[in-house]
Amino acid sequence: MYKLCSTLIYILMKTFHLFQMKGKENIPSDERYVVTCSHKSIIDVIVLAIALYPTPVHFMAKKELFEGKFRNRFFRSIKAFPVNRENPGPSTLKTPLKILKDNKCVGIFPSGTRTSEDMPLKRGAVTIALKADAPLLPADYKGPTKISQFLKGEKSSIIFGEPMLFGEIRKLHKNEQIDAAVEDLEKEMKRLEKLH
Repeated sequence: MYKLCSTLIYILMKTFHLFQMKGKENIPSDERYVVTCSHKSIIDVIVLAIALYPTPVHFMAKKELFEGKFRNRFFRSIKAFPVNRENPGPSTLKTPLKILKDNKCVGIFPSGTRTSEDMPLKRGAVTIALKADAPLLPADYKGPTKISQFLKGEKSSIIFGEPMLFGEIRKLHKNEQIDAAVEDLEKEMKRLEKLH
């Protein structure tokens, strides 16, 4: 399902020049990385996936989206996996770490919710990247936030920053690594937003 949907949307968006991408050279050649992006609506999920096409992105999503047999089957078919945002525990890391171990891409929206407000970044993205020793690819989205705007052909864009490897941060005490990595990611995403 993911391949079919992403291919059709990719062809549509490329044909009608509905999105542009900056920083393509920053996308790792190896599919094993964590990608993070600003999150204002479902549209940025779609555009981010298209910007990384043909690499499939396994998106972390709130578990409420998977309630009901049809919705559960649909979201899993497009490579999303559920996470309990209210009560995250050690098991929350198992799925994304396994995906990365299998040399696949994990997509996480670090604000943890769809919003246009400036929110502190959640720790999940950097925790997973650090534990998996995987690059973290920061991105920023600009464009329509409603399906109606998207269907009317409003253009959107994605900008990618350089992959973050956290080399210096890994030298810190374990308790300090995540806070330092979150701070670096926050700075980079704000920088990308200004460049965009």
